[in-house]
Amino acid sequence: MEWSIQETARAAGTTSRTLRHYDDIGLLPPTRIGTNGYRYYDTDALVRLQRILLLRELGIGLPQIADVLARRTAPEAALQVHLEWLRREQDRTSRRIASVEATIDSLKGGEQIMVEKMFDGFDPAQHRDEVERRWGADSYARGDAWWNGMGAEDRSAWQERTAQLARDWVAVAESGAGPSSREAQEVAARHVAWLRGVPGTPAADPDGDVKGYVLGLADMYVSDPRFGANYATTAGGSAGAAFVRDALGVYADAHL
Repeated sequence: MEWSIQETARAAGTTSRTLRHYDDIGLLPPTRIGTNGYRYYDTDALVRLQRILLLRELGIGLPQIADVLARRTAPEAALQVHLEWLRREQDRTSRRIASVEATIDSLKGGEQIMVEKMFDGFDPAQHRDEVERRWGADSYARGDAWWNGMGAEDRSAWQERTAQLARDWVAVAESGAGPSSREAQEVAARHVAWLRGVPGTPAADPDGDVKGYVLGLADMYVSDPRFGANYATTAGGSAGAAFVRDALGVYADAHL
């Protein structure tokens, strides 16, 4: 089957102008052009468009998307990685919706708000056992106090900063740049600054072993799939996390 450019744009929630632009830059050529000059797209083209739109939602630029699509990764494997990202986002969103709904119901009914449920799906301190085992209970307690002492606006800003950092790592890894490249090292610098902003960690301690902490976390990104999932790329497996680890290693050796 084939679909016209108008049908394809409508189904994908985009515009004919966008599809023509993707054609102009070689990102999504039409399957064929009819005698009337109209562009038509087949199933393979629609699968490619789906991948493009998913990568755009992850904050990846068009040149980097072109590099990703140029690789010989099977569409099924690449889409499986995208699906895992979407499911994680779906789970977080569902939990956030439920927490907000519970707060609204409590406010409407004049009931006591259940604080422990208000921020389900928002808490970044999801790995208490690892933190306490590696860096002590005091580190976790100080970080937890910092998080609980933040207002809603600050929490939201911190979460967006965290999500953007992950998107930027994926974009650089997918671009084909090396761990020691300027692009990767710029993100590594921001990553370390992000770590330094969490009280209770060695990164935030002027006398702490910042380099050891950064390298330890970098290794954890690869060894623990729960952490590595934040940096999943279309290459699959732990390739994205390994890129982050190697880039942080280069930065730590040069600056920490």
